[in-house]
Parts: sequence; C-alpha cells; structure tokens
Amino acid sequence: MKAGLSQSVRLGQEMKINPRLYQAMDMLTMPLLDLQQHLKQELLVNPFLELVEDEDDDETGSADEAEEETPAESAALEVSLEAVTPAPETDPREQETDWEEILLDGFDVSGGPREEHEEREYIEPVGVSRSGLDGDLRDQLALLDLTPRQLVLAEEFIGNISDDGYLACDLDEILRGINAEVERSAESAGRDTDALPYFTMAEADAMLAVIHGLEPPGVGARDLRECLQLQLRESAADATLSRRILAEHFDELIAHRWVEIARRTGTTAAEVQEAADLIAKLNPKPGLAKSASLDNYVMPDLVVEKVDGQYLVFLNDTNIPRLRLSRIYQEIARDRKKFTPEHKEFIASKLNAAQWLIQAIEQRRHTMLKVMHFIVDRQRDFFEKGVQHLRPLTLREVADVIGMHESTVSRVTSDKYVQTPRGVLPLKFFFSSGIATAGGEDVSARGIRDKIDRLVQDEDSKEPLTDQAIVEILEREGIRIARRTVAKYRDQLHVLSARMRKRV
Repeated sequence: MKAGLSQSVRLGQEMKINPRLYQAMDMLTMPLLDLQQHLKQELLVNPFLELVEDEDDDETGSADEAEEETPAESAALEVSLEAVTPAPETDPREQETDWEEILLDGFDVSGGPREEHEEREYIEPVGVSRSGLDGDLRDQLALLDLTPRQLVLAEEFIGNISDDGYLACDLDEILRGINAEVERSAESAGRDTDALPYFTMAEADAMLAVIHGLEPPGVGARDLRECLQLQLRESAADATLSRRILAEHFDELIAHRWVEIARRTGTTAAEVQEAADLIAKLNPKPGLAKSASLDNYVMPDLVVEKVDGQYLVFLNDTNIPRLRLSRIYQEIARDRKKFTPEHKEFIASKLNAAQWLIQAIEQRRHTMLKVMHFIVDRQRDFFEKGVQHLRPLTLREVADVIGMHESTVSRVTSDKYVQTPRGVLPLKFFFSSGIATAGGEDVSARGIRDKIDRLVQDEDSKEPLTDQAIVEILEREGIRIARRTVAKYRDQLHVLSARMRKRV
C-alpha cells in the first residue's frame, strides 16, 4: 500500500466549554481571600470596571433626603463642602481628567497625581516568611567556635536534615557526598587527587554530637528512639527509669507491655507507666516547631446567626471589592464613530468581560446562599443540640433540592468555611454518610464518631471499653453498627485499642 497525504471534509457537531464558563467555575471554587485577589486584578486590567465606594452608595439616598435635613446637618454639609472645594485661584476644570483623550490614546494616563496613586495601588502587604529549621540551625552554628572545615561539614549535615528534624541518611552517605565534592573541587582547580584532605568518620561523629546539642532538642536524630533520648537528656526531671526503658525496652514500650517491663527492670507497673507518661510528653517530630511553612488563616465565606429563634444566613463579603460598570467609560464608548476598528474591538471585549464578571459574582452569591440555606434547614438539630444530632447529607441531595448539578454544589462547598454559633466549620463538615437506626431514622456517621469519642473519654481507664462493648452500647441506643466499623471510626479519631488504653 502506498503512503500519502489526502484531504477530506467532514461535517460534525461537538460541545466546547466557553472560556468564560471555565472562569465562572473557578470563581465558584475560590475561597474568600482568593476571590478578593482575583477581583483586584480584574480592576487593574479592565478599565470598564470601577470600585463602588461607600460614598457612591449614599449618593441616591442623600439626594432623596436632602429636603428633610435638619439645620445642624445642613451646617455640617456646608463645612464638608468647604473642606473639599478647591482654592479660588485654581480652575476646577484644570483638575479634571480628559477621559475621552485617554481612551483614544490607548489609556495612557499622564500626570503626577494619578501616577503616584497607581504606584501606591500596586503595593501589596505580604507575609514575612520564616527562615525554617535549616536557617535556624545555621544561625546557631554561627555562634559556635567552629573552624571553616567544620562549618563545611556542618552544612552537609544540615542539608540532610528533614523538616521534622531527623537525619535523612546515615553518616557513611554524608561522608561519601562531601568527599565527592572535595574531589570535584580539586579537579576543577587542577590539583592532584592523591593526597586530598578527606573527611573522616571521627569528624562526622564529632559533628553529629554538635548537631545534637542544637535547638530544638532531638534535632539530628537518626530514629525515634534517639530523638526521645536526646530530649530526655535535656530534661530537668528525674528520668532515670524513662532513659532505661528507651535504651533497653523500646519495643515493649511501643506495645504498652507494662508488666513485662516492670518485671525486667525490677519496678512496679505503676512506676513503669509513670515513666512512659513522661516519654509520651516528648515531641516525636521536633523540627516541625521551626517549620518555614506559613500559617493558614481561615476567613469564613458565610455567617449563620440566630436571631429571634431563627437561623439567618449572611455572606461575609464586606471585604470583597464591589464592582460596577464605569459610567464615564460607558458614555465615551457610546460614540463609536471616534474610534478605529482596533479600539472598537478592545472596547467591546472589555465591556462584555466587565458585564459578565459582575453577573458571575452575583450568581456566585446567589448559589452559595441557596446551598447554605438548605444546609441550615436540614441540620437545624445540629445547631440546636450539637454534633451528635447531625443528620446524614450528600451532595446529590442538595443538588436535587436546589436544582443544580452535583459538581456545582461540590465547587460551592470546596475550601469554604462558615461561622456558626458552634464555631467556624468547613462546609464539608455538614456532609457525611448515614447509618440506619432501629427506629428507621438515619444517623450521621460524624455523629456516631462523636458518640464513640465521648464513650472513650468517659470510660474507666482501668477497664477500657472494647470495640464489642461500644457496639453493644450503641445498639442499646438503637444504632446498629458492626464492630469493624467501630474500629474504623476509632482509628479515624486516633484512639488506641482497649489493651493499649488500659492503665494499672
């Protein structure tokens, strides 16, 4: 068969998503802080958008109420007008901006006052990042009396310490890496590699001891046992038995075999448990205290308040820029005869984009309020009585009731928070599967986890509840649940098994 090129015509239909629809979905997913930044950026790039100031909101109301002003209010208004009125020798028309000329010149604004204003607008406050664990260790090493050779070795150690504070490789790998660097430096300098000053294991051991003496205690440990031992070394409490348990009976400690440890150490089980309690107070990941990651601040997108026995839903959008179409640019754009085809295309695209953005913001507000109103109606018992009365709810149920697609509800609830009388909660908190009860009703899985957590907190520490005992207690309350489900929920709550929770 002979290969070749050919052309053909085919008629077909296909669906393509409008780019604006992608942007609308992104806006629906954006949490409050991201939406603020997005709208600020749109204000910079689209001249047909302008910010609605508080004074603009009051213009209409002030005009209607002018006839009803009291003499004191009129005097105050006259004073305020005098404060903003330009000096008599200055012509007010000279201070006005010729917007038509700016539009025709490609929006190139000249003049000192406006340039200074725009320069201030671009200045955004940013958080100061922390130096992190490695930077903190370098600062401490700079205060020690170390030779340049030791500092080079110390830098190799710091580069191999993970964020949680552990040494990520053994000493042999560190020596191989730094000695290979010594060889590369010698070759680049044209030196003989036969008699190079390689680093030795003795130097590595000595530097490891220096690293172990730095803050936070436990940094540079090679495993959990060494990390805990280093922290106990810095502890001021009497931890002789705790140190012995870590050194000789670590596996039994992990398994909570208090009686066996007591028999081997010649002490009582109560003393062993007291020593284990001291170990439990130590930090298994000391490096995270110096983490360079920034704190994540949560700003609720919605607010639920109880007013006169009714739960009302509000959007927390006071800090979101309120946008509207610029009246000045609309007036200029109406006279299309003054513009070139390029200007007309630019004006049309920016005007349509501005109109669509305002509509998308309003649609986002409407959708979020619809979803939250349904959640409040469905979960009223939770707001009144607590998490144990949380009802099962799925995204599909919400979508069917409010007449939207399930993916839209998922975007609305993704990374969103609501401030309620019971605290600031993620919207995903209200969605969970259900378990049938003997009475035919469904109980939220989150509520059952809370019941299990309360049962464990109220149990007798000498006779902790087993998973089967929890199953029987819940069954008496009408909740039918399998033992493996209780074990799964217990693991999600980070609760140990009954044998591990037992105290003597």
